Amino acid sequence: MSKNTLIIGAGGVGNVVAFKCAMNKETFGNITLASRTKSKGKEIAKNIKKRVGVKIKTEEVDADKTKNVIKLIKETKADIVINVALPYQDLTIMDACIATRVHYLDTANYEHPDTAKFEYKEQWAKNSAFKEAGIMGLLGSGFDPGATNIFCAYAQKHYFDEIHTIDILDCNAGDHGYPFATNFNPEINLREVSAKGRYWQKDENGKGKWIETEPMEIMQVWDYPEIGPKDSYLLYHEEMESLVRHIKGLKRIRFFMTFGQSYLTHMKCLENVGMLGIKEVKHKGMKIVPIEFLKTLLPDPASLGPHTKGKTNIGIVAEGFKNGKKRKIYIYQVKDHEECYAEVMSQGVSYTTGVPAMIGAKLMLDGTWSGKGVFNMEQLDPDPFMELLITQGLPWKVMEMEA
Repeated sequence: MSKNTLIIGAGGVGNVVAFKCAMNKETFGNITLASRTKSKGKEIAKNIKKRVGVKIKTEEVDADKTKNVIKLIKETKADIVINVALPYQDLTIMDACIATRVHYLDTANYEHPDTAKFEYKEQWAKNSAFKEAGIMGLLGSGFDPGATNIFCAYAQKHYFDEIHTIDILDCNAGDHGYPFATNFNPEINLREVSAKGRYWQKDENGKGKWIETEPMEIMQVWDYPEIGPKDSYLLYHEEMESLVRHIKGLKRIRFFMTFGQSYLTHMKCLENVGMLGIKEVKHKGMKIVPIEFLKTLLPDPASLGPHTKGKTNIGIVAEGFKNGKKRKIYIYQVKDHEECYAEVMSQGVSYTTGVPAMIGAKLMLDGTWSGKGVFNMEQLDPDPFMELLITQGLPWKVMEMEA
């Protein structure tokens, strides 16, 4: 029987997911793309029909309201919901999936709209409800989180007896030509980057703890293959929260992302004048949230595709022991922005998030990955995911390094 796939979210990532699902129609069957603004979905559907020859349906939905999502799931008879809407909406969509007993997948963990903090706590709390409903929830099936979790699991399975340290390294060397723009939702991006950094390590007594740093306090220069040396800054990133639970022998894990000085200068100026604020302020008798107003001024990330040149490089460096000997490996993936746009009309940051979302959903729908409850990526067999990365547009490499 043909499957029914519901995608919620028609931004840059939603565009990639819809394109790639249409390219794998034998798995995804009847595809519906839903968003708050139906015109966005219609434009994507038109492009997919023109380029891929596959017709997808579009719907309008307010994903802030669980009852609306429930209604849409029932109308589309969805077998799976791929959530690429805002992280604020993860819980309402998960609740809708529980109510309708439909599998769930997302690419980013829950973030409260009024608190600049993101964590898996409230999503993990739904594990029992997912089990009782007999459905699977897959969290963080993007690139980071997502493919980076799988890289760690793959390293653990094939290269190490114990992994002691992991550094996740995210480089976007793309140039879109704007003085300042964000590669994904400005609210999410700027909240993430301006927050305090955190990394996890064990102390001398073997007790793991989170160590907090000031924003952009720790920087290293990393030589990214096919790109070159780039300033890389320590941030807190959500995949670390689950990886510390599931990678055996781990003693330290960190996350680094590249930023140019122009980006950092613009962001600091905006922060200094209050434009990154998430609390309401009064302006000419009206209440506005500064970061939401800033979002309206910045280029839509989905519009950056035609203008972006250069490459992304995202990967992990793992160090540990195999057969009693020290070992260090670098698993990474390089993608060209212009190649992404030529294929699915999106820049590389959206592409590298959207393709893994499609792959995770594909493995769930065909039964390769199955289970009842809520799962993080590294809890599942990494091999089929790694194979699909190669065939679906994100080929990766493994480099042995001197330990």
